[in-house]
Amino acid sequence: MPDQSVATDSPAVTIFHNPRCSHSRGALGILDERSIDHGVVEYLVTPPDRATLEMIISKLVDPVADLVRRTDAAFVALELDPNGYQTADEVIDLLLAHPELMQRPVVIKGDRALIARPSERIAELLDSP
Repeated sequence: MPDQSVATDSPAVTIFHNPRCSHSRGALGILDERSIDHGVVEYLVTPPDRATLEMIISKLVDPVADLVRRTDAAFVALELDPNGYQTADEVIDLLLAHPELMQRPVVIKGDRALIARPSERIAELLDSP
């Protein structure tokens, strides 16, 4: 049986994507236009687990609180405190319970991740070494 601990065909970039989001579609379009090898995770179909969220946060160049969609209708309907999600643990616990509240798209390249809002912000990641 081959050793699966080393992924030799891993994509250069991973995007946590929501196809209903124009920013997410825009970032995906930029990846396609530039012919960047990328993997797509539809995070509402396959919600990230704790380890994945920890990995994203450890690489995130944006403030961790920005990973939460605090103006989303679901956030408002849940009557959550917009200032209550400032630490990694608070954000992770919330996103495990409500993955729909994760900001999108989140794009990861190597040891860096960012929230590509606006979509063109993805260039910061793609153009870095």
